[in-house]
Amino acid sequence: MVTSDKIPALKPRSLQLALEPVDNARLANLCGALDANLRQIEAAYDISIARRGERLTLRGEAAQLQIARTALQEFYKRAGQHLTVEDIQLGLIELSKHHDDNLTAPVLLTRRTDLHGRTPRQVEYLRAIQSHDITFGLGPAGTGKTYLAVACAVDAFEREQVQRIILTRPAVEAGERLGFLPGDLAQKVDPYLRPLYDALHDLMGFDRVAKMFERQCIEIAPLAFMRGRTLSNAFIILDEAQNTTPEQMKMFLTRIGIGSRAVVTGDLTQIDLPRGHKSGLLDAVRTLSDVRGLAYTRFTKEDVVRHPLVARIVEAYERATANAGGGNEEV
Repeated sequence: MVTSDKIPALKPRSLQLALEPVDNARLANLCGALDANLRQIEAAYDISIARRGERLTLRGEAAQLQIARTALQEFYKRAGQHLTVEDIQLGLIELSKHHDDNLTAPVLLTRRTDLHGRTPRQVEYLRAIQSHDITFGLGPAGTGKTYLAVACAVDAFEREQVQRIILTRPAVEAGERLGFLPGDLAQKVDPYLRPLYDALHDLMGFDRVAKMFERQCIEIAPLAFMRGRTLSNAFIILDEAQNTTPEQMKMFLTRIGIGSRAVVTGDLTQIDLPRGHKSGLLDAVRTLSDVRGLAYTRFTKEDVVRHPLVARIVEAYERATANAGGGNEEV
């Protein structure tokens, strides 16, 4: 008798699904161009989908097959109109969450009328920003920390709760030495602040943002330029705060004046400071944990609102860090 210590791979199971009522236009909207929408669902649930007309054959783990079937049936109901890949990605996130009916997402005045919290923590984050003068948003990339903070800033400006929006971040290179950059000051810092520009343009429109810059209602600057200022009646966002030093973080938090609101965002697993330098965000969260009036929202991989693979990538890195028994400290 031959024995082996190898564990045989589990044979994937299959599940047959017939979409009803039969509607070719609805089926085309569900599948997307070249079945791109189905590929998104496959990636999200780690299954395979074969299609013959309105009949689908799903192959994968039994638990995932049941979840995928429910998702496909829900998307088929929504397929009365065109479904983009983005619609599928966002829909997959919404379907994976158990929303609390009592936790109503705030309505924000931006150009994006469909903007709202897609996960319970995102809704919690929006509510925290609106009810606290200083809010910390912590978590991995893709969870909407910066974008939702900018949306709240635009909302506060449109409601005349603040007179200007100030966006800042430390100018720290992500593991690369870019050398001396050409141009004037604005051109030198522009690459570091581009994500903030992108969010503003999406939420307000390019022309409106340009006019607000001319009127100095919007200011984007590197963190080093905050020293010595008192920022009153403003909505201030410090992005990529994990790359601040404790001294910079203290300097920033003490700039906040009367009538202002501040949001600090960062990912403690992506600290780009030189080796041996302590993160100002990590230090602030620990130092200020007992200070009343501050709000903290800690996002996880479950809140990632990007391609479904991003959440699995984040999970893989978290698992690798845990197995290594170290890495950047979390709080």
